[in-house]
Amino acid sequence: MSLAGSDLQARFDAIHAALVAKPAPDERERVKQEIISLFRDADAAATAALAFKASVKELVEQWKQLDGRTATVAGSGRVDHLGASTFAEKGWSKLSLGDPAGAEVALRRALELAPGSNDAETLLGWAQMMQQQYDAARTTFQQVLQRDPEHALAHTNVGYVCLRQGRYGEAIEHLARVIRLDLDRKATLYAHLYLGMVYREREMYDDAETFFRKALELGPNLLQSWYELGRVHWFAGRRDDALASWRSGAEANKFSPWGKRCAELLGQIEQGGAPPRAD
Repeated sequence: MSLAGSDLQARFDAIHAALVAKPAPDERERVKQEIISLFRDADAAATAALAFKASVKELVEQWKQLDGRTATVAGSGRVDHLGASTFAEKGWSKLSLGDPAGAEVALRRALELAPGSNDAETLLGWAQMMQQQYDAARTTFQQVLQRDPEHALAHTNVGYVCLRQGRYGEAIEHLARVIRLDLDRKATLYAHLYLGMVYREREMYDDAETFFRKALELGPNLLQSWYELGRVHWFAGRRDDALASWRSGAEANKFSPWGKRCAELLGQIEQGGAPPRAD
């Protein structure tokens, strides 16, 4: 771990210890400000890490030149893989933060620099489907699958589009295939999440719970799984389990979009509300 990473971890540990000790009321504001400061510094460190990763990729390009290969140059009419990967990473970051429109802008730039990039185009389709542009997203994924019929993440997201369009059998076919082949960790993770959603919508709650729990096992930071698991419990008549699931999601990361949604839903339930059955 880098020095900066060690410092962030030490600050995290100190704040965690303070919270476990239950700070006095006059200390809580200070702890709150320390959490905000740590979150900002962690975000800055993550951005710096992405920039450094791009620099390392530049070393790869320089090594290719030593080996007599042609370097890629942005704006020269040749493919700029380095620049494209930087925008693709920016697009994925924005998707993770719940900003699909911003992700689409970054990913279209990535595809300008590296036309036909399967990974960038798959993420573009993801951004489209998160904006409920399902027909456009499906077209984007099909273009990827024409070039690479085994592209796991494209199959996963076609499964999600089928789910949203009510084609459950087709959704299960795509998602089960991804899980069975297990070629891509991210694709397999989201395939479990989306398959759980398919079974939740079909009111097959035991099967849905199985897939959501497996998603949490594969990706503990995928807090949408806690949100969806809580809905499964609620609609299955298990109110206490539902509240426990949403509480787990909210406490796991209060700053993430899905952590916030879990917290908001808990507040609605306390005021006599109920979770939405449809998204």
